[in-house]
Amino acid sequence: MDDDRKDKEQETQDPSDRTRANKLLETIGMHVPKGRQDRLHLQPRFFKFIGFLAILILIFSVGMFEFSTSPHFCASCHIMKPYYQAWSTSKHNHVPCVDCHYPPDVRDKMVLKFQALTQVVKYVTRTYSSKPYAEISDESCLRKGCHETRLLQGQVVFSPPQKPGKPAIKIRFDHRPHLTDLKRGKKLRCTSCHSQIVVGNHMEVTTSTCFLCHFKGAKFGRAENPIGGCGNCHGAPEGDIKIGDAKFNHKEIVGVRHVACQNCHLEAIQGEGEAKKERCFQCHNEPARLSHFSDIDFMHKNHVTDHKIDCTHCHEPIKHAVKTTVEPLQYDCSVCHEKKHNIQKQLYMGIGARGVSNRPSVMFVTNVDCVGCHLVPKMSAATSPFLGQTFKASEAACLGCHGDDFRGILGEWRKTIDKALAETRPAVEKAKAAAARGGKENPKAAQLARDAEYNYHFVLYGKGVHNVDYAVDVLSKAKSDAEAAVASGK
Repeated sequence: MDDDRKDKEQETQDPSDRTRANKLLETIGMHVPKGRQDRLHLQPRFFKFIGFLAILILIFSVGMFEFSTSPHFCASCHIMKPYYQAWSTSKHNHVPCVDCHYPPDVRDKMVLKFQALTQVVKYVTRTYSSKPYAEISDESCLRKGCHETRLLQGQVVFSPPQKPGKPAIKIRFDHRPHLTDLKRGKKLRCTSCHSQIVVGNHMEVTTSTCFLCHFKGAKFGRAENPIGGCGNCHGAPEGDIKIGDAKFNHKEIVGVRHVACQNCHLEAIQGEGEAKKERCFQCHNEPARLSHFSDIDFMHKNHVTDHKIDCTHCHEPIKHAVKTTVEPLQYDCSVCHEKKHNIQKQLYMGIGARGVSNRPSVMFVTNVDCVGCHLVPKMSAATSPFLGQTFKASEAACLGCHGDDFRGILGEWRKTIDKALAETRPAVEKAKAAAARGGKENPKAAQLARDAEYNYHFVLYGKGVHNVDYAVDVLSKAKSDAEAAVASGK
C-alpha cells in the first residue's frame, strides 16, 4: 500500500520539476529510482563530486579559520573597532591578535577558539556585551619570539607620558622580582601592570596599578613611606628648575644634603585606594561570593592571580604627582598636628585601654560629635586673629539637650575623675619605681607596671569626662595592676 501511495504521489508531481531534479542528480552521477522495479545507481563521477565538494569545504574551512584569526576579522564587529584601532597604533601592531589572546598550548588554543566562535554566535544573535572581556596568560607574553628574555634583562627605564611642557620622568623597573616574587603577598601577572583601562591605549603600562601597590597605606600626615622609597624607582629631576625668579637644582639638595623628598613635596600621594564593597555589585550579586569580601588573600588570588581583573575595578585610584598650587600651605591639619585628639576619641569610643573591656559613651552611641559639647570659644575676639580659635566644652551644651536637671553634671564628672586620678597616682608611681629596681628579674611585674602607667595617662591626657564610666573602669584597672606589680616584686 505504501509503494502504491508513493507511485501516485510521483504521478501527481509536476513532471517538469521531476525532470529537472533527475537531470541534476544524473549530472553528478546519481540515478534516482522511478518505480518499484527501478534501483538507486551511483556512478563513479558521483564519488568524484563528493570528494571535490569535500575539498572545497576543507579549503573554505581553512580559509575561514585563517581569516577568523586575523585582526581584520576582529574589526568586522563594531564593538571591536575601538580595540582594533588602538592595536593598529600600538607597538604590538605587527603581532596578530591571536598570538596574545591565545596561549601557546594547542589544547588551550582550541578551547579558546571554541569560545571565540560562541562570541560570533552572540554577535549574530545580538546577545553580546558592548564591552568585551579577555584574559591574556603570562605564557603568551613570554613565548618564544616575543618577551621570552624579559625576566633576564634586569632593570629597564620606563618614561610615562607627561603633560606638554613637563620634563620626562625616568622610572627604573625590573620585571623579574615583580613576576617571580610575591608583592604584598600577592602573585602578579603581566596584565596586572600592562592592560587597557582606557580605550585607545592598547596594552600600555597602567601606572595606576603601580601607585596602588606602592602607595596604599604609605601615607599618614607628613609621613610618606612608599614601598621601595622614592629613589628606588626614580631619581631627582636633572638640570636647573626655575620657579618665578628663583632657580635651583635637585642634585645638591638630594644628592649632597640628602633632603627627603616629602620635605618639599607634601601630598605627592593623593588618595587611599579603598576597596568599597559596593564595587562588588558591579559583577556579583550572590551572597556566597560577597561573603568573601573580608578575606583579602582569597579576593586577590581569585581576581588578580587567577583572573585578569584590573585593580581599579575594585580599588579607588591613588594619584602620584608633585602638587603645585598657587595657594601654598593649604594642607590638612594632620600634616603638622599628628594624632592630637587620638586619645580623646578612643576614650569617647570606649576603646584603647589595656586590659579593660570596651565601654562606649552613651553619647557616642547616639552619634553626638565633638561640636555637640565644645561650644564656647576659648580665644577672645582680639587674640583669635593671631592665635586662631579653639572651642572648649561647656555645661550649656548639657542643659541645651537635657534641661535643668543636668545642671552641675559636668562639675560632678570632673570631681569624680580628679578623685580617681588622685587615688591611682601613688600606686602607679610605686609600681614604676619597683619596676625600675627589679624589672629584669621580674618581667611580669614590669609589664603590670607599664600597663598601669599607660592606663593612668590614658585617662589623664584623654580627659575622663569624655566617658566617665569607662574612665573609672580604666583607673580601677590601673590601680589594681600597680598594686599587683608592687606585691609581686617584693
